[in-house]
Amino acid sequence: MAPKDPLPDLTPDKLSGESMARLTQAATLLRKAERPVRVLRAVAWGPEVAERFFAAGEQELPQVTYPKMSAAPVHEVLKAARALIDGDGPVQAWLRRIADVIAISADMLQALGTKEFHQLSLRLYGSPDTNLLDCEVTPLDLARQLDQVLSGFAGVELNLSAKGEIKINAVDLGARMGGILQRHFGASAPKIEIVDHLSANALAGAHYIRLRRDAVFSDRDLAQLVQHEAFVHIATSLNGGAQSAFPILGAGHAGTTRTQEGLAVFAEIISGAMDPSRLLRLADRVLAIKMAQEGANFLELYRYFCDRTKDKAAAFENARRVVRGGMVEGGAPFTKDSVYLEGLVRVHNFLRIAVQEARVDTIRLLFAGKMDIEDMPAITTLAANGLCVFPRFLPPWARDLRFMLSYIAYSAFLNRMNLEKVRVHYKDMLSRCAPPVGERAAPQGADPTSDHGAAVDQTASPAAERS
Repeated sequence: MAPKDPLPDLTPDKLSGESMARLTQAATLLRKAERPVRVLRAVAWGPEVAERFFAAGEQELPQVTYPKMSAAPVHEVLKAARALIDGDGPVQAWLRRIADVIAISADMLQALGTKEFHQLSLRLYGSPDTNLLDCEVTPLDLARQLDQVLSGFAGVELNLSAKGEIKINAVDLGARMGGILQRHFGASAPKIEIVDHLSANALAGAHYIRLRRDAVFSDRDLAQLVQHEAFVHIATSLNGGAQSAFPILGAGHAGTTRTQEGLAVFAEIISGAMDPSRLLRLADRVLAIKMAQEGANFLELYRYFCDRTKDKAAAFENARRVVRGGMVEGGAPFTKDSVYLEGLVRVHNFLRIAVQEARVDTIRLLFAGKMDIEDMPAITTLAANGLCVFPRFLPPWARDLRFMLSYIAYSAFLNRMNLEKVRVHYKDMLSRCAPPVGERAAPQGADPTSDHGAAVDQTASPAAERS
């Protein structure tokens, strides 16, 4: 099949000068409306919540107070933006969808701590039961399968490193990460900040990555943070910030979360940074959201995560993520964390079809700013009209697509095989194998950590950027 044109043909009147001016003005107003709608900041818990919880012996529901917010000012700006969006083209449809997302987000923050918050969260992020493109599978199905497969490895020594997992403190991690980011982003590299109080071990913004001072990291954490937070989230923020004609591409609103997180998780996988514990953690959050929807309160979720992690601080953090903004009593969770697995599936499937259809341009345009995959008709229209500049910052695997193209071209064939027949064949063969034995030590002179550290090493210098 001959490759398709890099961008679709556009009739001259697709975006007239007057129309472009109105749409650009609408995008600027949408950016203004979006700025005060900071969802994750609004639902955050202060460090005193955890302190009180553990001081009370982990027996009482956390007491959380959320800021009061009025959605009215946001709706006023959105009304002015909508008045400028005329026509039925892909760009107009994209801007109207963004306006709807910002409106729902503002209403959701106005409803913090109530059941209505949960209902609006479902409209923005979906739920564990969201159908994946009418394929009769859901994020919950994937979470259960990952749980079934990966839980079998809990506590099992995988012998990934004969030296054991490398432990890194926040200061050392920041120093190592800083060098990688400086080489990748140059003068635009985000600042590494070591802070005393942070709900999670790490938090990224457009121009910073914060690490909690008392957190302990591994070399695998370093690779995941670089691939997920820096090479995707920060890169799309910087690239979106350079879109002067449509500044809304620099805004990470709820309408972009599904693709942003799915792309970031895919980056961990395609770069070799992913590990079973990380993937199982994402699955556990989906399972916990389902539990909370069915009535589980914070204490039940906390005990569930304690059983899974054996780490009380991590269990509190995971349970907090599920109920933040909603009701600690159960029945009204925050469903954002269900998008990690849903987004991963959607991104992976999109990339597969984009490769088959020879539309590599759309793969790289995913990094031109904050967007959803379904926005691609609008983004390509903007690019064709000179209104969306090519992304400056791309992760190594997206800049050099040779490995990903090879991987996807091969994996697409596997979907044509009858996996049940394959499973039965190899399950029978494995049942006749001798019991497992411990792996022998690596030959003298070999570096048993070389493969385990590859995901980090490949980001360390321009010469080794292909993942």
